[in-house]
Amino acid sequence: METKQASAADKKGLPAGIWTTCKKCENILLQKDYEENFMVCPKCGYYARLNARKRIEFTVDKGSFKEFDKEMKPVDFLNFPGYCDKIKKSSLNDAVITGEAEINGYSVVIAVMNFEFMGGSMGSVVGEKIARAIEAAIEKQYPVIVISASGGARMQEGMLSLMQMGKTSAALAKLHDAGLAYISVLTDPTTGVVAASFAMLGDINIAEPQALIGFAGPRVIEQTIRQQLPEGFQLSEFLEKHGMIDIVAQRKDLKDVLTRALKFFCRK
Repeated sequence: METKQASAADKKGLPAGIWTTCKKCENILLQKDYEENFMVCPKCGYYARLNARKRIEFTVDKGSFKEFDKEMKPVDFLNFPGYCDKIKKSSLNDAVITGEAEINGYSVVIAVMNFEFMGGSMGSVVGEKIARAIEAAIEKQYPVIVISASGGARMQEGMLSLMQMGKTSAALAKLHDAGLAYISVLTDPTTGVVAASFAMLGDINIAEPQALIGFAGPRVIEQTIRQQLPEGFQLSEFLEKHGMIDIVAQRKDLKDVLTRALKFFCRK
């Protein structure tokens, strides 16, 4: 979560966690009110990045989430310097959480990426967990929802990371052949191999406002083509205008938008 505890809290002698500060406008907010507003600043409208657990809490029916493959962790196949240390130091197992849940009574399989683990990078565990989740959805005859937040490939796993593009895309092809819906939700940022694979393959692609979405970053593109990019290039509103995103949904409305999509695609 991209917020910091307000120093005003210490000055007032309040317990930690009472106040928080918007990263963009530095407006001081009550943590309780901030969370009730889905971690969106009421002053400037800035969308804080959510960890996977908080996003699941905001999205699915209370108490309905049942996690898959909870203990799966990455392996340092390539003996990449420092990778093992990063894995061991993190309180998270990897960059995605998968499971089954209900959204306003509709049963779904859901995968939520976690930017807090190595920038949401896709390695072998992310690809395997998403593929397994899709396979479970086919077996249960449930639609699939994936909420993406990623900086792209996990360089510490080299080609094994890039292989997950094919694995997840092939699993989604099987889901399509089974006549089951796939709803993709793109949040800030969704870039690199994640954007180039499962994140943009939804039957419906939904994005949060002002989310950065694309393969390469705008600075890399400008340096490559030696041209200035249009204003708002690669933000969700720009992509919606140009037909790459179907809906830009406010975070507070996302559960209702998902419910309408599920109502269209399937029965409870």
